[in-house]
Amino acid sequence: MSRPLQSINTSQTNIKSNFYLTKLTTTLPDIFLTAISLLFLFSSPKPNHTLLPKFLLFPQNPRRFLIIPPMSHSRTPFATPRALSDWLKPRLPSDSLASWGVKPGTKNVHNLCLELSEGETSLVDSSPPLRTVNVVTVSILGKDNLILVESRQELSDGSVRDRFRPLSEKMKPHEAPEEAVARAVKEELGSIIDSGVVRIVPGSYQKKMEERNSVSYPGLPARYVLHSVDAWVEGLPEEDFCTEEKEEYEDFDGTRGLEKAVSVRKHYWKWVSSDSICS
Repeated sequence: MSRPLQSINTSQTNIKSNFYLTKLTTTLPDIFLTAISLLFLFSSPKPNHTLLPKFLLFPQNPRRFLIIPPMSHSRTPFATPRALSDWLKPRLPSDSLASWGVKPGTKNVHNLCLELSEGETSLVDSSPPLRTVNVVTVSILGKDNLILVESRQELSDGSVRDRFRPLSEKMKPHEAPEEAVARAVKEELGSIIDSGVVRIVPGSYQKKMEERNSVSYPGLPARYVLHSVDAWVEGLPEEDFCTEEKEEYEDFDGTRGLEKAVSVRKHYWKWVSSDSICS
């Protein structure tokens, strides 16, 4: 016996209602979770880059101090000193290059070639070329407001050149200033001190740029990027003294011709009043 048509329609309507209710019930949690995720995504605070320090004062955190980027060379290092000499001749005054290593107190083309190969120096292709060097300068403090200066140097060719400046050293590529300070003290004062403990005066770091004619390479203008600090070094004599320096560069296979370069053999040091040093 068949049911009335109205009853059949009512049953179908109930089935459809239950289907949509079930589907809506199972979908609501997903919609809710999606809405929460979107709300969290768009309401999350953006990182405040203005809070990041642009410069770390030296030496509050010396291992994270400003790293000096590698110097960009407009010229790649030359294969040989002869190649460098040939490149320099048409770009320098005629009598300049001939005086290198001959005039007392100067260095020669072998020295400049080593500086380029070590990444300590860059040359701009101009007439004359511009030599750029990053230099660390350490004003070592002593008693009674005295500062240690290098009064003169004795070179490997027997010549002597006057200095009267604090301890200075060319920086290596990727070398941080505090690393250059430690290396400079070890290389130039290491023959007379044992511990070599160096303490940097907090907040003493300064950076400036100077352009002047090079004493080592007459006729070649130089731009010096100076990184200066004050420091205490333990174990130094209180009177004037002299130190000896080992070879500045290493030559493991004997192919670099270090014997042809002019090197510093002895450093002569003296304590002077801070007022006598021009900043």
